[in-house]
Amino acid sequence: MATDWLGSIVSINCGESLGVYQGRVSAVDQVSQTISLTRPFHNGVKCLVPEVTFRAGDITELKILEIPGPGDSRGCGDLRQAEMGIPGVGCQVGPSQNGTGKVLKKPISSSAPQNIPRRTDMKNQDIIISPQQQCSKSYMDRHVEMLTQSKGFRRRHNSWSSSSRHSNQVTPKKSGLKNGQMKSKDDECFGDDIDEIPDTDFDFEGNLALFDKAAVFEEIETYERRSGTRSRGTPNEKPARYRHDENILESEPIVYRRIVVPQNANKEFCTDSGLVVPSVSYELHKKLLSVAEKHGLTLERRLEMTGVCASQMALSLLGGPNRLNPKNVHQRPTVALLCGPHVKGAQGISCGRHLSNHDVHVILFLPNFVKMLESITNELNLFSKTQGQQVSSVKDLPDTPVDLVINCLDCHENAFLRDQPWYKAVVDWANQNRAPVLSIDPPINELEQGIDAKWSLALGLPLPLGERAGRVYLCDIGIPQKVFQEVGINYHSPFGCKFVIPLHST
Repeated sequence: MATDWLGSIVSINCGESLGVYQGRVSAVDQVSQTISLTRPFHNGVKCLVPEVTFRAGDITELKILEIPGPGDSRGCGDLRQAEMGIPGVGCQVGPSQNGTGKVLKKPISSSAPQNIPRRTDMKNQDIIISPQQQCSKSYMDRHVEMLTQSKGFRRRHNSWSSSSRHSNQVTPKKSGLKNGQMKSKDDECFGDDIDEIPDTDFDFEGNLALFDKAAVFEEIETYERRSGTRSRGTPNEKPARYRHDENILESEPIVYRRIVVPQNANKEFCTDSGLVVPSVSYELHKKLLSVAEKHGLTLERRLEMTGVCASQMALSLLGGPNRLNPKNVHQRPTVALLCGPHVKGAQGISCGRHLSNHDVHVILFLPNFVKMLESITNELNLFSKTQGQQVSSVKDLPDTPVDLVINCLDCHENAFLRDQPWYKAVVDWANQNRAPVLSIDPPINELEQGIDAKWSLALGLPLPLGERAGRVYLCDIGIPQKVFQEVGINYHSPFGCKFVIPLHST
């Protein structure tokens, strides 16, 4: 009688260790108490081997999913139908008294519409059927087989296995109306024909290419503009965008004119931040330095501060860290420093000393005078301790172009120096050397300069410099704010975190 079950589709539960297997019965051995399945599925996934064999001791539960017949086979999908909530044919397998039949729950529904019996009519309605009885395959049973052989069965198997343990012990308690509604819903979900399922994979890239993202966003933008439901800002304005160095929160409006001079400025400049820096006359600038010196900002301190700021600017013009590093010792820059016998010349000598300390080759030109100012004598004494070179004749200046020329020949008072032979010779050499020129504290535009500068460095507050001064920079020489107020200047520092800042003509 064991051969009567060949070809049946069964589900074998081997416990938690081995799992659940489904397949078609290919062999049953009563002597060794084994059963073999062909084309098996293990926990919803198709096995790599064509056939597996189970011992009777390993089998915890065995359920028949389909019994073959000569005609239209009738599916016994108790495992799937009970777990999907569809009343179907219960096929709990167990030996009958004669050893050939099986005790099954009476069919409650089939593919054809049936009258749903009442709860009292469903009690104790067990019947005996033979394995050879024809079982017509219901509409739902065909889809159960499809789900068994599909990849999606693996996801559904966990929920089926938990409910299938009680599928043969629980008597349906739902009313006929609810069961009918549930069946119709399941038919809508699982009622498609198996032949209509496409075999090809879904083309995600092709369908994504059909999505016009720009058109959708434009439609959303139009809707928000019409309805005024923008999340940020008003419907007609775009949200502000800030850079990483901009402050989002502004506590008070910015005041760009923070420096006010007592007299109308002949010329005004502005910084990179937009702050207005007015120019001052030479008389007011001279008075400012005199008051500062009276309060302790002596000439020596001012010379040192000017030399540091001028040398820092010159080092930047020479290339900064890209030029002055240990790997570029063969590219040591050369600076020609042209100084006159006055305070402006002393400022240049201080700048040359700092440049020489930073490994710059400095050639200092200073004409010979019988009597020098004390400030020049002190600065020359310090410069002589460096590696810088001092010359007093134009013939000793380099014949080849240098990297930078620093001009400190001119001063505000002694205009007669322009008539000296040495002054004219130095001016001719500088104009023929074709090197860029940096002027430190140049005179105002009423006094004509002999050397055109590319950059000019002003001290404290700028003078009304002309176009021949080039691009104007301003350096902080350490004058306190109350000193500005004492001479009638309402002053607020425009330097920020720097000591040398560029100025732009307004």
